[in-house]
Amino acid sequence: MVGPVEAVVCDFGGVLTTSLFEAFTKIQEEFGIEGQDLGAAMQLLSERNDENPLFPLERGEISEEAFLAELGGALEEVLGREAHVHRFRHALFDGLDPNPPMIELMRELRDRGLRMAMLTNNVREWEPLWRSMLPVDEIFEAVIDSGFVGCRKPEPRIYELTVERIGVPFERCLFVDDLEVNIAAAVELGMRAVRFESNEQAIPEIRAALS
Repeated sequence: MVGPVEAVVCDFGGVLTTSLFEAFTKIQEEFGIEGQDLGAAMQLLSERNDENPLFPLERGEISEEAFLAELGGALEEVLGREAHVHRFRHALFDGLDPNPPMIELMRELRDRGLRMAMLTNNVREWEPLWRSMLPVDEIFEAVIDSGFVGCRKPEPRIYELTVERIGVPFERCLFVDDLEVNIAAAVELGMRAVRFESNEQAIPEIRAALS
């Protein structure tokens, strides 16, 4: 018998905040470009680097400054004009808002005595911005930020680091994330999981998984 859930491992963007996909529309507005232009620039860099350019940024392998230099150059190739990308992070966070129902649920679960961890694919330079959006340290005893640990979801090592940090085995953890690829990786390692699609769907599923 597996036993009860002892820990909740929760994503940040798109779960405790509004959708990251919606936030990217703010970036497009800030740059004065269409969605397909940003997509084409990212695809150009992906082909050159053999992976999405956000991945090494999220692993802390390159700086935000280096990423923006690459992105600006790729956008210039796509657009045929100079692209001003220096406000990338501010545009992104201008498009994100906290998700109070999920934040309050996490607080409630902490108060019930569950071990609480945040597992986020993020960027070192963005830490002050995202931490200012919610009471991270009041709710989560451990924060595993890809930008500081050198790996990212769905790489197995970042899940391993998370359970090591909180001292709870995979099978006693409930993982909450908005991306199916991250959910699948967690389940493969033995975690229970709820994919966040909306508050109305996810909150009852989380409560049911803990009952």
